[in-house]
Amino acid sequence: MIIKIIIFYAKQSYNVKASILKVFKHTKLEKEAMSMLMTEEQKMATEGLRKILDNEIEPKLRAHGEGFIPKEMLKGFVKNLTEYGLIKAPFPEKWGGLGLDWVTHLLLWEEVGVSSIDLALPILINVSGADLLIRNAPEHIKEKYVPGLLSGDLFIGIGVSEPDAGSDVAAARTRAVRDGDDWIINGEKTWISNGEHMDIFICTCKTAEGELTHILVDMNTPGIEVRGIKKMALNGQSTAQIFFGDVRVPVSNTIGELGSGLKNTLVTFERARCHMAAWGYSIARRSMEESIKYSQERFQHGKLIAGHQLIADKIADMATKIDASRLLTLRAATMIDQGIRCDKECAMAKWYSTEMAVKVCRDAVQIHGGNGVTKEYIVERLAREAIIGTIPDGTTEIQKLLIARSLTGIQAFR
Repeated sequence: MIIKIIIFYAKQSYNVKASILKVFKHTKLEKEAMSMLMTEEQKMATEGLRKILDNEIEPKLRAHGEGFIPKEMLKGFVKNLTEYGLIKAPFPEKWGGLGLDWVTHLLLWEEVGVSSIDLALPILINVSGADLLIRNAPEHIKEKYVPGLLSGDLFIGIGVSEPDAGSDVAAARTRAVRDGDDWIINGEKTWISNGEHMDIFICTCKTAEGELTHILVDMNTPGIEVRGIKKMALNGQSTAQIFFGDVRVPVSNTIGELGSGLKNTLVTFERARCHMAAWGYSIARRSMEESIKYSQERFQHGKLIAGHQLIADKIADMATKIDASRLLTLRAATMIDQGIRCDKECAMAKWYSTEMAVKVCRDAVQIHGGNGVTKEYIVERLAREAIIGTIPDGTTEIQKLLIARSLTGIQAFR
């Protein structure tokens, strides 16, 4: 299989001076992915991306702070990263993608998450939205929107959650009623990532009793109100409530067959849960890296704290749990690449990785002592971001119910 990937070159100063697009053959990709060992091409791609993030992007994000990132600024960051395989990686070249596998995509996405989940999340949503459109949308919708999503010129949102329908997708009340060649949409969606940034929105609507359907909405359509939601962390990207009042959308914007919304949402959740798992071990990895560095500089009781047994125990525990999380996630991603149903494996990865991140980040704060609760050290922010990760795309409790249902065949939801 011929696939494309960005390969980076650095001078002896380690400042990246150039990058090139290289085409290479890799016919044993799936077998090597199953070994969970990175190929040489994947190593070069992630190491090169790491240099770009460290030297160019993260300093600008840190200077900006935790406040809301304006759309044009966010677009600049995202478009820069698309040159290095982000968004584009797992999609066909026909739509402007690179034709890579989901494993490689997640390896690249992890690097962005290590630097900034605020930046990684808009990429995640564009990937999920583009994937949903490519798999289900009519050709005219794909041609109009998918290239812009992959290039970073457009942002998308996906609306599932409502005030009374979070984990219970089937309970959605936002209604689309047909009026000639249009749908008339009324209702509310909440917890919408990319909300204030998005150009288009995939709305999960009730189109008949017991029937959910995806409908694509242009955000310039009259009758839409967007309200941002302030959170304990991750306020650089946008999370929002969306209100629809007699919003008129062409029936030709229907995504997939009538009534296929629930099924297609569950497939999208598989990809999203892999990303959420990567969110967990990305944040945990950064916390571990900061803890190692701090432990090698901080003296207590006459020696570096890295030499204290209880600190060494925490760092060893971090490293092992992070690796376990990554292995669970890449197993699920490999199954996606091979077209194997993996809702159980994705749920395992999401549950374990996000809960693991809370523990690792908590230990990182403890290793930093009093400094760990100050704004001067990044572990304080990482601990807040880790707590959020256990909730989106199904809480930890929901993941456990999914896993148990898969193993026992007995439904625990209703």
